[in-house]
Amino acid sequence: MTKRHFSSIVLALVLLLGSIQVAAAEGGELPSAGTNLRDQASLQRGAKLFFNYCVGCHSLKYMRYSRMAKDLGLSEQEVMQNLDFTGSKFNDPVISHMPEASASKWFGKAPPDLSLEVRARTADWVYGYLNSFYLDPSRPVGWNNTVFPNASMPFPLWELQGMQTAVKKPGSDEVEKLELSKPGKLTPAQYQQATRDLTNFLEYVSEPAAMQRERYGIWVLLFLAVYTLLAYMLKKEYWKDVHE
Repeated sequence: MTKRHFSSIVLALVLLLGSIQVAAAEGGELPSAGTNLRDQASLQRGAKLFFNYCVGCHSLKYMRYSRMAKDLGLSEQEVMQNLDFTGSKFNDPVISHMPEASASKWFGKAPPDLSLEVRARTADWVYGYLNSFYLDPSRPVGWNNTVFPNASMPFPLWELQGMQTAVKKPGSDEVEKLELSKPGKLTPAQYQQATRDLTNFLEYVSEPAAMQRERYGIWVLLFLAVYTLLAYMLKKEYWKDVHE
């Protein structure tokens, strides 16, 4: 093993341990997001949720409307009429029009770009975060989160999920569970599907090439299988005289 290969393995282990520590520090065991990049309908629903509830604050600076249209099976007209709320052009990146200075004043810091959020946090973390908001009058925005405690972000999906309240352990400030105190427009199952769709879309945004890589991977494996068979037959043909 070369020094370069050893360094790569060490770096991969460090990143893996880091992601495990993040999950443990920010909410413990996380629910499975169950995302599927092959589910184009889910990606389309997730895009709709993002552009209706998230783009007002969050950008996707590494994603262009044109690339999204191609990958999600949407026309230019469908994208620009239904997903463009900022007056952008078809080849522009997805940029929120919220002024950074105003955002810092309102929330304490500017909302982060979400292009690589799933790569940084994992899909399970994002899905768990979207399902873990609860009412907390002690917080400036009136909301808190069990996965990311004391987050400064208000809950943008409250009208869909409803309002959750925290049930704390006896004699402790630790949250034991969350209860739905006021239903929203969606049932709990429908809301979980909606946040799964949104997480699926953000996972796609974090690595759009993953969809192409999976399609190409099948053909590469088929090529290798055929090549291996031909190489084996050629080897037998060359070596049969030697064995005889």
